[in-house]
Amino acid sequence: MTDAAASDRPTPAPEVWDGPRGSRLDDWWLRLMGTPSRQRLWRWAGPVAVTLLAAVLRLVDLAHPHSLVFDETFYVKDGWSTWNLGYEASWPADPDGRFASGETDIFQTSGSFAVHPPLGKWIIGAGIALFGPDSSFGWRFSVAVCGILLVLLTALIATKLLKSTLLGTIAGFLLAIDGHAIVMSRVGILDGILALFCLAGVGAVLMDREWHARRLAAAVAAREEATGKPPSWGPTLWWRPWLLAAALAFGFGSSIKWSAAYFLVALFVYLIVVDALARRRLGIPFWFSSAVLKQAPATFLVMVPLAVASYLVTWIGWFATSGGYYRDWAQTSGKPWEGALSWVPLSVQNWWHLETAIYNYHVNEHSPHPYQANPLSWLFLVRPTQMYVQQADPSQCGGQVCYENITSIANPIIWWCATAAVLYLVYRVVRFREWQVGLILMGMVAGYLPWLMYTERTVFQFYTIVFEPYMILALTFVIGLALGSRGDPRPARTRALWIVGSFLALCVLVSAFFWPVWTGMPIPAWFLSLHYWLPTWR
Repeated sequence: MTDAAASDRPTPAPEVWDGPRGSRLDDWWLRLMGTPSRQRLWRWAGPVAVTLLAAVLRLVDLAHPHSLVFDETFYVKDGWSTWNLGYEASWPADPDGRFASGETDIFQTSGSFAVHPPLGKWIIGAGIALFGPDSSFGWRFSVAVCGILLVLLTALIATKLLKSTLLGTIAGFLLAIDGHAIVMSRVGILDGILALFCLAGVGAVLMDREWHARRLAAAVAAREEATGKPPSWGPTLWWRPWLLAAALAFGFGSSIKWSAAYFLVALFVYLIVVDALARRRLGIPFWFSSAVLKQAPATFLVMVPLAVASYLVTWIGWFATSGGYYRDWAQTSGKPWEGALSWVPLSVQNWWHLETAIYNYHVNEHSPHPYQANPLSWLFLVRPTQMYVQQADPSQCGGQVCYENITSIANPIIWWCATAAVLYLVYRVVRFREWQVGLILMGMVAGYLPWLMYTERTVFQFYTIVFEPYMILALTFVIGLALGSRGDPRPARTRALWIVGSFLALCVLVSAFFWPVWTGMPIPAWFLSLHYWLPTWR
């Protein structure tokens, strides 16, 4: 048969499903949510439930072990000295054991060289002050609270972004039970705090997107009604309260670790793109030029000065005291600025010298470490960080060789599936240009891509907690596609629910299996070895 003859044949009509739609579970759920009050309750009940689950997993036995774990040797002691002195103090030689045994006030008055800004130390110090410096629960409490809030915020952002409380609850649930997020909430270091501030900034940008679209459309409509045609360039929106919140979040995030500044840059670019596309949809002729040349400078002035100010204000303790590191550098070992900059106060000159020293440390840090991990391997979970290992009393393991181990390894099923979802979303944003996918990927761009410039630097897998929420959002987006909708034919919908339910159940089982190596439970050596799925995990 020729192609021409074949083209003359009528195209068969698509098969029409005349049976019931949605699953029986959907029918039950619709009956259960049959009133507006129940629907309102569910919008909060799901996210709150997974947040409570996260609280249990992060707070139970948080005091174990009663010794400084991994980089707690820096941040717990720095947090306590900052809380007392206003700056990070130096300590006598080999202080960790003495600190853990209750000698917590042995810090000196001279400053120590801290390679990160002070806000994270203030936050950790607040928990220590609340429960006492001799409480290992207090050492980690503030970080645990940040980890719990990270789960809540992820659930709320997913609910808003995907317009589904169910998917928001799934996103929060996956982050709540993931081992990397659990460990980074149970060890008193900075990265879990940083992740919360960065995600808060992204959430504020998400809220601004809707706020901006409404007010831009209203302004264009008002101008069009007055003149009879759309404005050539469109208005400039100055009052952006959600962007002020984002600026504060990114500024304070940078006051924990400088890498939060990448979020400010990436989301600023995202805002320009969102504004340009919104102007094009409204029929503004010079939509691109007006977005770049008119609105972008206003957005810059709304966000950047406030972000810088919020960063600077966290250094008040260093400026208000005299013992901080390099606090008297220009007056003693340094040389005051001359010429056009001689008017700058010496305290500012000293602070700038400290900032320069911190920058030089970071770009030149190449000291080998047994658990360093190349950023190119992060998405594949090649080299997780072992933070604590201690041989335990054999009596705790039935007389066998016994270990307590804390490794910040993610749930491998969640992590690898999330990596696949991120890669799929890269294709999807090119193919379908969905704005939800674009926002998720901008989180990955800000949190991950800058580290590819530092593949030779000493870096670690646990840094990935900053972009893990966006991996979870990517995975949840794909889960939403797999679930379909209540309008799907019953067999397809039921099959989708079984597949997603089985996946979530598998994630729970794997988390239960890895729980001992996330929390330092005493386990036999043979059982510990079963967790080394890859040789690089040892």
